[in-house]
Amino acid sequence: MVSGRVQGVFFRASTREQALRLGLDGSAVNLPDGRVEVVAAGPAQALAQLEAWLHQGPPAAKVEAVERCPYDGPVAPGFRTG
Repeated sequence: MVSGRVQGVFFRASTREQALRLGLDGSAVNLPDGRVEVVAAGPAQALAQLEAWLHQGPPAAKVEAVERCPYDGPVAPGFRTG
């Protein structure tokens, strides 16, 4: 869960680009409370790189917090935004 100024600043699209570059599957979805939920699956090193990037996000974003939560659901191949 990423909070701060993360909606309307190309956060989801930029996250998708980073995830695909790292070979990760998952999604980035805007939540009604203003946060972005990012679900990612793949090699641990690539996940760590994505998590580090999420703390900054794209240039127009102002990330206040990144909260890592376990996710037990299935993750479809590819990376979608919704």
